[in-house]
Amino acid sequence: MHVKIAGIAAYVPENIVTTQALEQRLAHANPTLRVPHVIELISGVKTRHYASAETNASDLAVAACQKVLAQTDTALAEIDLLIFASASQDLTEPATAHIVQAKLGTAGAVLDVKNACNSFLNGLQVAEALILTGQYRKALVAVGEVPSKCIKWDIADRQEFRARFTGYTFGDAGAAALLEASPDANGLFYRKFMAVSQHWHISTLAGGGSMHPRGDEYSYFLGDGTAMKEAFVELGTSFLKEALAESGTCFADFKKILVQQATVPFLETFLNVTKIPPDRVVLTLPEYGNMAAATLPLAFWLAESRGEIQRGDKVMLIGLAGGISAGIVMFEY
Repeated sequence: MHVKIAGIAAYVPENIVTTQALEQRLAHANPTLRVPHVIELISGVKTRHYASAETNASDLAVAACQKVLAQTDTALAEIDLLIFASASQDLTEPATAHIVQAKLGTAGAVLDVKNACNSFLNGLQVAEALILTGQYRKALVAVGEVPSKCIKWDIADRQEFRARFTGYTFGDAGAAALLEASPDANGLFYRKFMAVSQHWHISTLAGGGSMHPRGDEYSYFLGDGTAMKEAFVELGTSFLKEALAESGTCFADFKKILVQQATVPFLETFLNVTKIPPDRVVLTLPEYGNMAAATLPLAFWLAESRGEIQRGDKVMLIGLAGGISAGIVMFEY
């Protein structure tokens, strides 16, 4: 038995925010500070989508789940496992998967999987393993990312602007993948994960846990983009080379190679170092921003909607996440 991805869908909120509008908001919130107009220059992000104040991570996940169920003609009753796999969450407790299921109308087992931007890949990994054990037949891996709620708008000085910079590249989105048991040979055929966890402090959203259970100052994203880049460089190219060797594949075998995207310059550097053909990559960052764990499934959804991915094509997903961790998943669609 194999596990195949029956479908992937994504959902983005209607509200589009340009980088110019974002910088104007920053300037208005900080009248005594001259906010530098460098966000697009440094990140490559031109626009992003923001959810409304009333919209939660679970709402974006539900919207994406409804789309993937419709496109695969799958009934709610057929889903016996729902995994919420996101950096965002509705509450610290209970698992956001419960809230997604209550809103969606499924009635299976639920759990959350959290690993920053690699949450979706780890969700696929867990769902595949549980299906292969025979415990479940069909699983939804749902993503709901609302990082716009974790942006610090009032900043003290240029130093804090740099520390909060990653937040200004964020965009909100939902995504969902339907996995099911399949007697065919197609489906997920390779997965590889690793972590260099001593770098966990480089990129954090500190509030809500045992370290900082309360306090507004911990409610906003804090990151060091330069340190993150250096940490990923430390990983080197061996991780990807090993994956290709172990799977017996090369870049030419894949119709699309979807890569996690934090900034356009870093993505260009990554592609140059790894020799991934740029024409196999779906660029999402300029239009949608950094959508955390929703980035890879949204890139797939865009490519399929354009006819760039079809049934029978091989696809590689490459995740890079805070913590730091890296993940690679390969499948035949």
